[in-house]
Amino acid sequence: MSSTSPELRPFDRILLTGAAGGLGKVLRERLRPYANILRLSDIGEMAPAAGPHEEVVHCDLADKAEVHRLVEGVDAILHFGGVSVERPFEEILGANICGVFHIYEAARRHGVKRVVFASSNHVIGFYQQDERLDARSARRPDGYYGLSKSYGEDMASFYFDRYGIETVSIRIGSSFPEPANRRMMSTWLSYDDLTQLIERCLYTANVGHTVVYGMSDNRDVWWDNHLAAHLGFQARDSSEVFRDKVEAQPLPAADDPARIYQGGAFVAAGPFGDD
Repeated sequence: MSSTSPELRPFDRILLTGAAGGLGKVLRERLRPYANILRLSDIGEMAPAAGPHEEVVHCDLADKAEVHRLVEGVDAILHFGGVSVERPFEEILGANICGVFHIYEAARRHGVKRVVFASSNHVIGFYQQDERLDARSARRPDGYYGLSKSYGEDMASFYFDRYGIETVSIRIGSSFPEPANRRMMSTWLSYDDLTQLIERCLYTANVGHTVVYGMSDNRDVWWDNHLAAHLGFQARDSSEVFRDKVEAQPLPAADDPARIYQGGAFVAAGPFGDD
């Protein structure tokens, strides 16, 4: 687990949205060195209840007034809330699209100047796995979820240009205890590397709107982070230690999206609602 460097002073209050989600639960433990008070928010129940130096605030990101109350008094926002899988557009709309607008509007009104936005590799999911990308590569979302994250990156860019709110958008690959398949051997991001990356996102000066790919130091990668070099992020972990276990799995069929596209199965999810 990472801890703050001696020269890095904790923020007074950091807001973490999506605190009851998969990564939210992980980050709740790991963010303690970075804030005197960690404000935790989600639409669902959070367990355990608020501990020392924690605040728990239930909030529906689709509710503008609730979000404005949520953001009041915070110094930085880690926006990890919202629907995290491919779903019908109507389910994505409230939390992921309206929600990110409400977060940025609340940040503007309450003077918050630093946001870390949990974007996703699914904003570029329709690229094939033999293509190498950097932050300037055109976005090719692979579904409604990817579209919502692409919109969030545009929101971050606009609020920096217009209002000076700085954001690092992390295009998270696959952040789990270990990679589950061959695709994740390239996209895997360890929890320790994610924590270190968030530290750099919070404390690096003059980030403007920076896009960084969230991946560990894996052997075979599709993404180039030279345009985010100013963050000083150096991944320490690698998926290589899991290679034998993963490659013992059957090889996917040649036409399986998980073998072709960077977004894997997301490119084939839906359409939803067809009879």
